[in-house]
This record gives sequence, structure tokens and C-alpha cells, in this order.
Amino acid sequence: MNIQLPNRMNLLAGAVIALGILSINTANAGISVTKHNLGSTGTGTNTFDGTQAICVFCHTPHGADTSASVPLWNRVLSSSSSYTTYDSLGTTSLDGAVAPVGSVSIACLSCHDGTQAMNVMINAPGSGGYDPAGSALAGTWTGPAATATQVGSLNYSTGSIVNIGTDLSNDHPVGIQYGGGGATSADADGAFGGATADPDFIKPYKATINAKPVWWVDTSVGTTGVREKTDMQLYTRADLGATEPFVECASCHNPHTSANPTFLRIANTGSAVCLACHTK
Repeated sequence: MNIQLPNRMNLLAGAVIALGILSINTANAGISVTKHNLGSTGTGTNTFDGTQAICVFCHTPHGADTSASVPLWNRVLSSSSSYTTYDSLGTTSLDGAVAPVGSVSIACLSCHDGTQAMNVMINAPGSGGYDPAGSALAGTWTGPAATATQVGSLNYSTGSIVNIGTDLSNDHPVGIQYGGGGATSADADGAFGGATADPDFIKPYKATINAKPVWWVDTSVGTTGVREKTDMQLYTRADLGATEPFVECASCHNPHTSANPTFLRIANTGSAVCLACHTK
């Protein structure tokens, strides 16, 4: 009798599935199951039948907008002067200097300020779709009702906080020095040994990656002193003179996972996100 034994890979896969150790969808889901999957395979509020691609709505491997230090951005970025920032309120509780809107925040705003449709991109999927000025990919959106505020070929719900607009004065400040300033690239790697200008902030950590300083604030999730996606990310800028850490949109939000509501880096139980940075 001739018996064919399964190879080791099949045996392993069978054991994994039988034991419930791994689901392919769970292991590889990532952004595909978040509202940031705007393609035809998305299950969020807005989906677009013009492409099955996911990453293309934000990123491109070629021909990206390089006007700000964001990762291969596939959308035309607005001028920083387009925005009204939190410091315009003149509040005395704001003791950190604010830089022009830029860094990673201006990338987030290229969708969330509502000035251009989400299917407007520089380098559309496929051949011949490159337009450095940005152009709309043909297709149909499924999303909010047509009575909403029309933006390009996509409807934003008028009352939705997702449509932040260009007036950022009613939003958490971005492009602001962490802790009111104090940490600079001259500091040693590791836990910040100095004092932030505002003492009501948790001291950040610093590392040097590719000869560049990188800062973050540890959270209760993960390993102390190790920069992880569940930490509050600070973004290195030199707009105000010193090379120092700034708070940006992605300090609190991780756009690639919806493990927590509103893409927060950690669960906000007991205001854990706020208290990760603010000493209150």
C-alpha cells in the first residue's frame, strides 16, 4: 500500500489551524479592516470602487510629494499657511511654541481638512496615472448621504469630527514643542535627565536612529525604555531653531490599526492617552 505523507509545512499549518493559534485574516489584517481601507475591499464608512488597493490612498513608491517630511506621500500637501492653529486663541495655558503645520500632521490633514476628495492622488494605481498636481481616480464612493457637505467626489458628513477643516483652533495643538520645550538633540539617549519647561509633563525618552534623534513617551503598554507603536510618538523638528521633539497628530493616533477607537495608540480607559503625557 502506497501512503503519501503530508509535508512538514502542511502538518504545521494543519496543527496551527486545528489549535486555533493563528487566523490568516487576524495575522495579516492590519489596516485592511480599518476605516482607512478606502478601497473596494473596505468595510468602513467610506469605500471606493475605483481600486482594490489600500495603501495608494496615502502612499506611493514613486513620485511622492516631498514638500514635508512624510513617508512617500501620494497626495498634494497644503501650504502650512492654510491652517489656523490652536495658539491663535491666545490661551495662557499654552506654554510651548508652535511651529507651522507640517511634519506628519500635514499628511493627516491632506484628507482630514476636507479640501480635496480622498480619491485625489499623485500616482494612481496602474500605468499612466501619474499627475504631480494630483488628480481624481475614476470611480464611485459609497459613504455619507448626498445631503452632506460635498468635497470633490466624496461626501463628508457635516457634523463629523473626521472633517476637521482648516481651523485647528478647536483641536489638540499639533506642531507644538513637547512639554513646552527643554529636550534637544544635545541630550543623551535614554530617559530625559533634564527638565521640560512645563513640569506637568512626563519626561520623554530619546534614541538615535540613523544618526537622527528620536523621542517618545512611554506608556503602560509594552517595554519601558523601548520605542514601540503603543508609545506616544514625538516627531523631530528643527523649525524653531533647536532640533527637538514635537507633538503631532500621530503622537496619539496610529493610522494603521484600529485596535482602539479612533486609531488611538492605547486604550483611553481612565484617560490613559492623556495621562501618558500630562501629569494631572
